[in-house]
Amino acid sequence: MDLIADRGRRVAIEELNTTGLLAHARKQAQQRNLDDILIVDVDAHHYENECLDEFLPFIENDVLRQLTLGGRGKGRGSIVPTNAVGFQEMGGRITRYPMRSSEKTTPGKLRDVELGHRWMDALSVDYSCLFPTLMLAVGLHPDPEMEVQLCWAYNRWLTEKALPEGGGRFYSMLTLPLSDPDAALRQIETFGARKYVTGFMITCVRSLAVHHNAHMKIYRALEERGLVLSFHSAINPGEPVFRNLNRFASVHALGFPFYNILHMTNWVTNGLAERFPKLPVIWIEGGIAWVPFLMQRLDHEYMLRSSEYPLLKKKPSDYMRGMYYASQPMEADNVHVRNDQRGNPAPLRVGLSPLGLRSAQPNLGPAVSVGEGQAQHPRRQRGPLVQAASAQRAAKGEPRAVRRRRGVTRGGMRSFLGALPLPFWGEGWGEGVTGQTERP
Repeated sequence: MDLIADRGRRVAIEELNTTGLLAHARKQAQQRNLDDILIVDVDAHHYENECLDEFLPFIENDVLRQLTLGGRGKGRGSIVPTNAVGFQEMGGRITRYPMRSSEKTTPGKLRDVELGHRWMDALSVDYSCLFPTLMLAVGLHPDPEMEVQLCWAYNRWLTEKALPEGGGRFYSMLTLPLSDPDAALRQIETFGARKYVTGFMITCVRSLAVHHNAHMKIYRALEERGLVLSFHSAINPGEPVFRNLNRFASVHALGFPFYNILHMTNWVTNGLAERFPKLPVIWIEGGIAWVPFLMQRLDHEYMLRSSEYPLLKKKPSDYMRGMYYASQPMEADNVHVRNDQRGNPAPLRVGLSPLGLRSAQPNLGPAVSVGEGQAQHPRRQRGPLVQAASAQRAAKGEPRAVRRRRGVTRGGMRSFLGALPLPFWGEGWGEGVTGQTERP
C-alpha cells in the first residue's frame, strides 16, 4: 500500500505492526522500569466498527437484525451516527487509521484481543478498561429501539467473547441505552454480574437529561449491586453551539469537557449525589481542568440561590470531591498539582482517587487518575507511590515474598485503586492490603 506523505511523496508500507509502531515506546518503558509499576489504562478504546460482523448477529429483534445485516453493502450509511467531521487523521499522516486492516494476527485468536495485548505489552499496561469508539455517539441515534439493540448486541459480544479471551487483563463498563430506561435496567440485570464487568457507562453525547425521574431505577439498580456509573464524554461537531467552530481541533478541545460539565451540573444540582450516596460516579475523557472551574461556578450560584437546590445538604463542590475523574487528556502544561503540606509541588498519582479540590483555589488536590498510557516517570515522583507488580509477573507465579519485597501483594490492583470503593472491581478480585505502599 502506498501512503501519500508530505509534499506528495509516496511511502510504500506492506502492513501495519503495532509492536513495531510502538518500538520506541517499548524502549522507553524498559528504560523507566515501567514493568515494575502497575499501570491501568482507565479508558482504552476499541474500534467496534471493525468487528460488526461479529457482534451484530447478537441483535435480538429479528427484523432489525435482518435489516442491519442485510443492508451492510457499499454505499450504506453508518448504523451509528458518526461524528467524523474534520481531519482527525491529519491528512494521512496518522498511518494507523488507513493501515489497521493490514495488520496480521494469529489464526484462531480473537483479533481485537490480540491487538489489544500488543499495545498493552508495548506500553507496560497491565489492565485496561475497554470502551467502544463510534458507539459513544449511540445516544444520537434517531431510533431509540436501535440504540437498545446495538447496546445489547455489543454488550453480549463483549461479555461472552472478547473479555473472557482477554486473559484477565480487559475489563469494561458496559454501554447503557439511556433512551429506554426499562431496557437499560434489563441490561444491568443481565450483564451486571458477569465477570470482568465493573459497571455501566452513559455516553455523554445525548440530549436526554440524566436527572429525569425515569432514570432513577437505573441508578438505584447500580447502587444496590455495588456497580460503578461512568459518564464518558465525546465530541459532536453537529451540536448547535459548536457549529461556528471551523476546526476539528476547536471542537475536540471544547467538546469533551463541555458534555461532562453539562451532565455534572444536572447530576449535582438535582441532588442525585444525595439520593444515591453509595453510587460511585466516574467522569471520563474530559480532562480535569474543568472541575475546579465548575466547582466555583456552582458554589457561587448555590450561595446566592440555595432555594433552587432543595436536595443539597452541602455545597456542590463537596459532592464533586466525592466523585472520580479520569485525567485524560492530560493537561500537565497548564495544571499545577500540589498536595504537600508545605506547598511543594507533587506529581500526579497513578490511580483512580477523588480529587481533593478546593473551590477557592486553582490548584488540584492530592490525586487524579492516569489514563491512556499517561503514567508519570517513576523517577520523577516523590512521596507515596502506589506500586504493584505487573500482571505478567504475578501471572507467572512469582513468590509472594519476592512481591512483598517490591511492596506489593496479590491485592496490588486493589492497592493501586486506593480510595476507589471496592465494588469497582468486584468482591473477590485479588487479596491483600488496600492502603498505599511506599516506594521500595
